[in-house]
Amino acid sequence: MFNFLRREPGFYKRLFKLSLPMILQNLITFSLGLIDTFMVSRLGNAEMAAVTTANVPVFLLTSIVFGFQSGLGILVSQYWGKGDEKSVSRAMGVASLLGTAVTLPLALAFWAFPVPVMDLLSNKHELSLLGAPYLQVIGFAYVFNMLSSIYVSARRSVEDPAFGMKLFGFSTILNTGLNYLLIFGNFGFPALGVAGAAIATLLARVSEFVICVVCALRSRLIPLHLGLFFRPGLDMMRRFVKYASPVVLNETVWGLGNSLLTVILGYTDNSVEMLAANAVMGNLNRLFLVVCFGLGAATAVIVGKAIGEGQGREKVMDLSRALLWFAVLVGTALAVFSIALVPLLFVPVIFPMFKLFGLSAEIATALAVMGFASIPLHACAISAITGVLRAGGDVMWSTVLDIAPQWVVCLPATALVALVLKLGCWPIAFAIQLESIVKFPLCLWRVRGGKWINDVTGGGTE
Repeated sequence: MFNFLRREPGFYKRLFKLSLPMILQNLITFSLGLIDTFMVSRLGNAEMAAVTTANVPVFLLTSIVFGFQSGLGILVSQYWGKGDEKSVSRAMGVASLLGTAVTLPLALAFWAFPVPVMDLLSNKHELSLLGAPYLQVIGFAYVFNMLSSIYVSARRSVEDPAFGMKLFGFSTILNTGLNYLLIFGNFGFPALGVAGAAIATLLARVSEFVICVVCALRSRLIPLHLGLFFRPGLDMMRRFVKYASPVVLNETVWGLGNSLLTVILGYTDNSVEMLAANAVMGNLNRLFLVVCFGLGAATAVIVGKAIGEGQGREKVMDLSRALLWFAVLVGTALAVFSIALVPLLFVPVIFPMFKLFGLSAEIATALAVMGFASIPLHACAISAITGVLRAGGDVMWSTVLDIAPQWVVCLPATALVALVLKLGCWPIAFAIQLESIVKFPLCLWRVRGGKWINDVTGGGTE
């Protein structure tokens, strides 16, 4: 039944080598979120809930950043293959210009109206007052992060994935140290609380940006043509909008849905405990998914190359099924391992470390079990949508499969269970995972059909 999992010698070794840089980079990035959450949790559940609420619009910003980063990668990899360095500079210029035009106004709005924005996201005004100083600063951090991520995406597209891993590793260490100094006021620094966490992140992101500027100006791998970067031309603008806008739209709408999910939790009767538990488990869940994200990125490379080489339809189908089910098997192993850790490590050790007790700990346990049990489903969806379908040129269906289950099923169900029926934490945790439950059969159906196979370079797959 699963004979297609048997591949040529060295196949899975190659898959591991392609996945590892992305796994490490995501591990570093998500670890920073967990470290931030841990340090803010030392201030109390109310402060952690306030920062979680403030991060709702910030998560939308990060989704937009990822969209521009992913969209740029489509163009840069093609121009790199052609040896067209000038067009690489133009593409980076367009992505930077459009990214700044989107993220900077949002950051200015967060700075000017922090309390009204926070009031839209929670039913507790005291959380708005606590989180407003954080929101005022943190938006600007992601303007710099967007610019750095664009350069990191370009380096990855020219076969230098280690640059981003090193850059974000440095910024994680710097951010952690600054958190220690500015949140708690150690070594004579002022104790700024949640505002200190935002300032630490801003300083770390500015440092990333400065490093990227220096590397861009000195790089021989991607020589930056400043004239073309700042004047990329309308033709490049049209190309970027054509090829990157579906990905940007996909990530933005998905990020908006994920932010709305947090807003729903922020309007529950026990919103402080719910938001605190969700802050901890959201970061811990992402840590266990880094392997799945790495496999998804490697899948895109392998499937795209196979189609570009003109391999037959059946070969590409077998290859894709192998990659998809291998991701499911890896996800299943991760699920078993992580669920076993809930009673052994999370409940007795991790939750108390984050000051989750009583109701907060009960909610966190429900989110942990339901979230970890869904890892195989997430693994399938990540490899199918961001790997197989996007690499196969099926941008429309990859967008539909990523967004529709979230907006049509998950968000209405969670709102019904949490705000109308006001059921307990276990039904709420199950409703949150309905997105992955619905995605799983839909992804398998679309991949099995084979209609997604399309050589976007103008060739064909027989």
